[in-house]
Amino acid sequence: MSEADAVARSDGPRTVTTLAEDLRALGLERGATVLVHSSLSSLGWVAGGAVAVTQALVDVVGPQGTIVMPAHSGDWSDPANWSNPPVPEAWFETIRAEMPAFDPRRTPTRGLGVVAELFRTWPDVVRSDHPQVSFAAWGREADAIVQGHLLAQSMGETSPLARLYERDAQVLLLGAGYGSCTSFHLAEYRTGGARPAQSGAPITEDGRRTWACFDDIEFRDDLFEELGGDFERERPVSRGRVGSADTRLFPQRAAVDFAVGWLRARGR
Repeated sequence: MSEADAVARSDGPRTVTTLAEDLRALGLERGATVLVHSSLSSLGWVAGGAVAVTQALVDVVGPQGTIVMPAHSGDWSDPANWSNPPVPEAWFETIRAEMPAFDPRRTPTRGLGVVAELFRTWPDVVRSDHPQVSFAAWGREADAIVQGHLLAQSMGETSPLARLYERDAQVLLLGAGYGSCTSFHLAEYRTGGARPAQSGAPITEDGRRTWACFDDIEFRDDLFEELGGDFERERPVSRGRVGSADTRLFPQRAAVDFAVGWLRARGR
């Protein structure tokens, strides 16, 4: 969406103040632990862009709360698995040998939008140490949520998603759809029916760059919109507008538990 389109679909400028008011009206409270998936363009024209959105979230939950966002970098991965776009097979070994090791301070996010990319650089934000599906966190429990994120089973029981589940966190789909709801990946592991997969990435180990291979599963993001629609019809979800964006707020634990049953019923 162009900036002109954003202006046209807004009945006034969105600001830190108006966004915070909308988030509170939706049900986001001070002290909350919340996993945020966002689409800046869906909010309308925002004075301050991603900075204003992040500041509004910080103002609402406060320092006693915790904000988490995906900080995924899917291009830090095995080129043999790339499809958007693919690269020639003759390039694979060079890429594996020369791609810089993942660095949580420097490696950019990919495909998550400008709010998530800005958030990973926000003061006092910490990031989990996974080269492909890291998460960034700010607030009281940030360190506890991102620590111990192992390579294998990347969004399973050692991931920040499981730490959020333990804390009965909320999920905020801020103009984003259920297709962005990474918490459903945790359910994919818990069903026990996902197909195994292999992955690889450049990491730093014992102070040296190395290429690491690890076990994972095949993700089925293509099911998440249908899954989310069924969840919303059967479980309480707070819906409202934040700026111009259709926004949802719901308990992560309820969503994961529902998804486990939903996926098992479909043999996933």
